[in-house]
Amino acid sequence: MASDVPFCKMNGAGNAIVVADMRGRADYLAPQAAIALNESVPFDQLMEVRTPKGAGFDAGLLIHNSDGSEAGACGNGMRCVVSCLNRGEAKSEWLFRTRAGMLPATVNDDGTISVDMGMPHFGWEDIPLAEAFADTTRIELQIGPIDAPVLHSPSVASMGNPHAIFWVENDPESYDLERFGPLLENHPIFPERANITLAQVVSPEHIVIRTWERGAGLTLACGSAACATLVCAVRKELAARKAKITPPSRKHLTVEWKEDNRVLMTGPAEFEFSGRLDPQTGAAVIDP
Repeated sequence: MASDVPFCKMNGAGNAIVVADMRGRADYLAPQAAIALNESVPFDQLMEVRTPKGAGFDAGLLIHNSDGSEAGACGNGMRCVVSCLNRGEAKSEWLFRTRAGMLPATVNDDGTISVDMGMPHFGWEDIPLAEAFADTTRIELQIGPIDAPVLHSPSVASMGNPHAIFWVENDPESYDLERFGPLLENHPIFPERANITLAQVVSPEHIVIRTWERGAGLTLACGSAACATLVCAVRKELAARKAKITPPSRKHLTVEWKEDNRVLMTGPAEFEFSGRLDPQTGAAVIDP
């Protein structure tokens, strides 16, 4: 392919991530290319790395969901971007420009990567919700019979994208999120749709989650959902400001809501394979 673009297929704590390096090019990935690529190289998010606009940034980023829609944030994907780019340009500190704002990342001595996910937002209009709620630690939303709902009263927040966290007593795997997820993601209360997470608080330092990701469906991990869960748990006095978050992949993330109101997420990123793709059609060739 004459116009091919190098990419890495990565694993971010269970999130299937493709990192496409478009730096130095005048064109961008076509939305239909993301949809087509997902058929041959399945992913949750495709991280399009662009030449940065503005001084001081290492790169710009646009995040594509597997259905071709755009995501505002992807913490697991950010770690994968750093790990992929570090294969050819070893650096310990990176600064990216995203639609959700400036995003710094650090490679730690133990090989994990920490991403500054920015500040959470809790105002109903910032998430956004379709109607006003004075208290977003608990909004009126439920699934199931009125007198015995299966899920109810989620906390809501924005981590650059909208999240609803339903607090559950049992293992999140025991709930039929594959059936409830699409209904809740597209509920009228969320004008921009929402990521739906079930969260079981094991202790103040440990929360188990399962997420239906907006635009991607059931996922083995979701970094921004892990961050949203932690900050919402702190607001409800269910967790400490630093805790281990365990997604279905069982590859733990450490999330800290720092005193300066910024959220720091630390976890792994693993390389799987590389290849080249056509930015217009999404046709891909895997490297030997």
